[in-house]
Amino acid sequence: MDTGTHIVMGVAIAGLSTLDPVVGNDPVLFNAVLVGSIVGSHAPDFDTVLKLRNNATYIRHHRGVTHSVPAVIFWGVLIASLIHLFVPQVNFWHLWGWTAFAVILHVFVDIFNAYGTQAYRPFTNRWIAHGFINTFDPYIFTLHLAGIVAWLLGAHPGYTWLVIYSVIILYYIKRYMDKKEIVKTIQEYFPNTTEIATSPTIKQNYWRVAITTPTMFYVGIVENGHIEIVDEFEKIPLPDSPIIDIAIQDKNVAAFLSFSPVYRWEVSEYDDYTEVRFIDLRYRSKTYYPFVAVVQINDEHDIISSYTGWIFSEHKLQNKLYVGDNPI
Repeated sequence: MDTGTHIVMGVAIAGLSTLDPVVGNDPVLFNAVLVGSIVGSHAPDFDTVLKLRNNATYIRHHRGVTHSVPAVIFWGVLIASLIHLFVPQVNFWHLWGWTAFAVILHVFVDIFNAYGTQAYRPFTNRWIAHGFINTFDPYIFTLHLAGIVAWLLGAHPGYTWLVIYSVIILYYIKRYMDKKEIVKTIQEYFPNTTEIATSPTIKQNYWRVAITTPTMFYVGIVENGHIEIVDEFEKIPLPDSPIIDIAIQDKNVAAFLSFSPVYRWEVSEYDDYTEVRFIDLRYRSKTYYPFVAVVQINDEHDIISSYTGWIFSEHKLQNKLYVGDNPI
């Protein structure tokens, strides 16, 4: 989820903690839990600082090790321990329990959007992306804002958030059923489908889909239950060639390939260099595919420029390619 949603979730967890008699009867402990739940609800995304290094590092590691099982345990213990240093009189185990719950909830909700997370590391490095909740869902965010307002107006925080989270659970079930219906319809139309990537948008009844069959990629939109195929590409394996071998060794391309399961590629030859481009098919925006990896290789088989990330115009992409080894 986005940063704003994770923060309001931290507030919600603090409200839920008042149902815990130990927390509810100790104002100092409650304040400690409030800090712990807000920080813990955002902690797995502290790896955002990797953007300061370069996009390749960020893409390869974001929602990776910081969302893993060992990291979830680490974040809860670390945050609770640091807070406990300032308020050693409070009950550590209740502070740790609610802080750890905030961390766990952060990782849990991240697995339901299209970006996904490596939540099952170290058991598997597979990206878990169920693709039926948008990274920013206005309904979920609005429900949290309503809960905060009700709390400020005097409503009991524990019961308020219990009701709101019951509604959110029902909403998740509804979105799951929406996706299930989309997948069923696609499989009826393309019975040889091997993979379907769904990407919900902030519009409740508008989805993006990327469909893989043994021979083709299909990109479509789903609006009000109606599926429309807007692009199709022949599924061509990467050739065994020196240019491709060099391209996939580039750090930007390697980061892209570690994250993107549904992509097409193209090779363009120019006077002084050859360009290899990898295009993720899951995130079509209007007529453009903004998540790409590009590497340019000269006649001596040296990489002269490369980039991976979100770009919404060809002009901006070319500007990024000429920034140098650490594109911004």
